[in-house]
Amino acid sequence: MSPFRIAMALLFISAASALIGKGEGMAQQGGHGFLRLEAKIPLGNVRGRLDHLAVDLKRGRLFVAELGNNSVGVVDLTNRKLVRTISGLREPQGLAYLPRTDTLYVANGGDGSVRLFRGTDYASIGRIDLGEDADNIRVDTAGNRIYVGYGGGAVAVIDPSNNRRVGVVRLKAHPEGFQLATKTKQVFVNLPDAQTIAVIDRGALNHLAQWPTHRLNANFPMALDEERRHVLVGFRRPAELGVFSMADGSLVVTMEICGDADDIFVDPKRQRVYVSCGEGFVDVFDARDIAYRRIARIRTISGARTSLFVPALNLLLLAARASSGQQAAIWVFRPGR
Repeated sequence: MSPFRIAMALLFISAASALIGKGEGMAQQGGHGFLRLEAKIPLGNVRGRLDHLAVDLKRGRLFVAELGNNSVGVVDLTNRKLVRTISGLREPQGLAYLPRTDTLYVANGGDGSVRLFRGTDYASIGRIDLGEDADNIRVDTAGNRIYVGYGGGAVAVIDPSNNRRVGVVRLKAHPEGFQLATKTKQVFVNLPDAQTIAVIDRGALNHLAQWPTHRLNANFPMALDEERRHVLVGFRRPAELGVFSMADGSLVVTMEICGDADDIFVDPKRQRVYVSCGEGFVDVFDARDIAYRRIARIRTISGARTSLFVPALNLLLLAARASSGQQAAIWVFRPGR
């Protein structure tokens, strides 16, 4: 090949590389425009799986269920550092903080207990034994009730004024993600082993409906888009987001999501949906689009599947487990645009 042709070939390769690089940069910039990583807060010597999160807004504290470490980490979000570790737990999974009583509730899968800790100093102040596999917790602030999924199929109702169990709803299978509607008394519950979504009346504590998930399996995370009257459910087999009508359970639309999804949140201000996945991504969807079009896929780290969106702080907090020489940490994302 002549020197002139070699020079032209090199020039073409250089120009093509620049264009590819520019395209990748635009994709990267777009992802960061929707969710910008601000910090990584180390959790110390924490090994194994991390589960769900809760927040004390008044003190700016984040609680992290360190299931594999049998502990709960307490993170100062203002100064972005670990300030306390609550140890001696048994596979903590679900967390909830109730400002009215300044109490942290910790559901333990290992012994089926819900442990209570005082918000001022995290001293142990009580225990509620449910039997086995205490899991997700939800707070009904208006109704002054705590709901805990547990066992082979049940949701317990706890009165936080005396921390006693005041009711229970039996289910077909172990409940995973569930949500309380704020405008009605409905509770929507994922039952992956039964391939259904149960609908409960939290006033009468009885069943209203059972929605089959048909070809969709392993329904774990859930969120409610109450503005559009939709129940958003993350499935792992196949990896899809299912949008169900809140009125009758009909399937409105499905779309592909990242694998091993474990948390979903609706951002009402930006009309977006965030899905965090153990595959190592956070997917961002446009809720204004009738098909909930995906507008970004943010790379994270394998195993980082639980998260918490805190509208009051304008933060998405992601729990990243220790791996490949990296410490477990909370990744702090700030939504933009």
